[in-house]
Amino acid sequence: MSGAIGWLAIGVALTVASGSQGALLNGLRRTGDLARLSVTSGLLSTLLGVVALWLWGERGLVAFVLAGPAASLILGHWYVSRLPAADGPPTPVRVIAAQWKTLAGVGFAFMVSGVVVTIGHLVVRTLVQREMGASALGQFQAAWAIAMTYIGFVLGAMGTDYFPRLTGVVHDHVAANRLVNEQSEVALLLAGPVFLAMLGLAPWVIELLYSSEFGPAAAVLRWQVLGDVLKVVSWPLGYIILAAGDGRTFMLVESFAIATFAGFTWIGLPLIGVEATGVAFLGMYLLYLPLVYWQAWRRTGFAWERTVLRLFCALVLLASLVLLSAAWSQWLAAGLGVAAASALSIIGLVRLGHMANLGGAVGRIASSSRQVMLKLRAWYE
Repeated sequence: MSGAIGWLAIGVALTVASGSQGALLNGLRRTGDLARLSVTSGLLSTLLGVVALWLWGERGLVAFVLAGPAASLILGHWYVSRLPAADGPPTPVRVIAAQWKTLAGVGFAFMVSGVVVTIGHLVVRTLVQREMGASALGQFQAAWAIAMTYIGFVLGAMGTDYFPRLTGVVHDHVAANRLVNEQSEVALLLAGPVFLAMLGLAPWVIELLYSSEFGPAAAVLRWQVLGDVLKVVSWPLGYIILAAGDGRTFMLVESFAIATFAGFTWIGLPLIGVEATGVAFLGMYLLYLPLVYWQAWRRTGFAWERTVLRLFCALVLLASLVLLSAAWSQWLAAGLGVAAASALSIIGLVRLGHMANLGGAVGRIASSSRQVMLKLRAWYE
């Protein structure tokens, strides 16, 4: 066992090294290289891990675990080595020291926030286990895994390009606010149809991915999806705090959010059972969104544009209608959810087509969406 742990420590070191390469590519906004690195390293690590398990069986588990970070490190080194040499005069030591100080402060805030969030999630799981038992914990975990996976795709993909761009313009309040509004609108257009469809089809999604025994998880998932609607608009705002280098405020805001999640869960479990975890998730973002909005307003004078505000209110209204209809009929909720998701998808494609002249990730997403629309229209004609 001690030998295996030693090998895992090597895996952690490889992960840190490959992460530094990914950070460099991200900082230089090499989004294409990052995407290719993610796909190729994933395929290579899967191939190496499967071969190791096939050849060595249980003894190949260590190789299986190490294959991922090793593949990322090797391929990441190749992509980084292809970067052009940096031009310009050497950076003075005092400037480097100031940059390291800022990095250390923000990095420490990230670390503490991550620890607090992890502890908060463990507290919630412990509360569910003690109050409701192992089956309720499994239902909560099933809903949580689905909710975090699909929203992670949207937020993670856009964060790769959005955060470096925001950092570069955060002191230009007009440009920063315009970028945050653009990102908020794109996030709502991309994630909104998924939210509505997930709200309507939650019982069938749970049964497809798990089994019919996880039926109560559908109610938890629906409340979490409604909370994700608030999360997707609060996410671009929270990055303003990070881009401004205010790690302490970021740490306090994230700690407050996870503390409210755990507190609401503790209060709600004896009253409504495991469904309280979903309600607590929504309650967390009902408090978190105004807080980060206020922080953004303090720093850049941020305000949502009318288009973003209308889209957000419409999505909240539709999501609430689907959630309420589920109390009457699952089939009614499914019909409303799929119909609303289809309508919002069409609106999103049209809107993204009009946004195609914007730069960065917004322009690339919009251009791709417009090409899809043109191909569909040509096929139809």
